[in-house]
Amino acid sequence: MDRNESPTPAEAPESFEAAQAELDDLVRAMETGQMPLDGLLSAYRRGAQLLEFCRSRLDAVEEQVKVLEEGQLKPWTRP
Repeated sequence: MDRNESPTPAEAPESFEAAQAELDDLVRAMETGQMPLDGLLSAYRRGAQLLEFCRSRLDAVEEQVKVLEEGQLKPWTRP
């Protein structure tokens, strides 16, 4: 790929859990030290996309909880 070309957007994960599992797999693969440099860069980019997806899902859930708690996010306590 030419340096001026933008990479094709990766598929969005099916769920938060799928994104988390894929991110865990990427981290394990990167930590082995056996990945070529280009592979590391691709894995890092995908990891950043997955992290952003997870953060956005967590933010969305937090907003839903605020609505359910009448606008105030209350601390979670164990029953």
